[in-house]
Amino acid sequence: QLQLVESGGGLAQPGGSLRLSCAASGLILEDYAIGWFRQAPGKEREGLSCIMGSTDSTYYADSVKGRFTTSRDNAKNTVYLQMNSLKPEDTAVYYCAAAGTCISLVTNEIDYWGQGTQVAVSS
Repeated sequence: QLQLVESGGGLAQPGGSLRLSCAASGLILEDYAIGWFRQAPGKEREGLSCIMGSTDSTYYADSVKGRFTTSRDNAKNTVYLQMNSLKPEDTAVYYCAAAGTCISLVTNEIDYWGQGTQVAVSS
């Protein structure tokens, strides 16, 4: 079964950190560009980051640049999103997605989505 599974969400305090994981089964993440997205209640889905499959080049939205870092562990077939300096406005459901390129993630030509993991930032 081909699927992406996110984990690592939860409750964090403002200024705190969380690390999300996106684990794959049935597909090799190294063959894909992996993006992280989030959607807060009443808001549109927001693209946060992308890590290329072939080069491991990374790209970030301005809203998370300098605070969030995406990385890949090919041995574990897992991509991570390290989130530091969390703010209440980071509260959302976070999703990972796989596509051919980072541009494909932007144009919604996405091959696979995860089911999402909830992140809440509150004191």
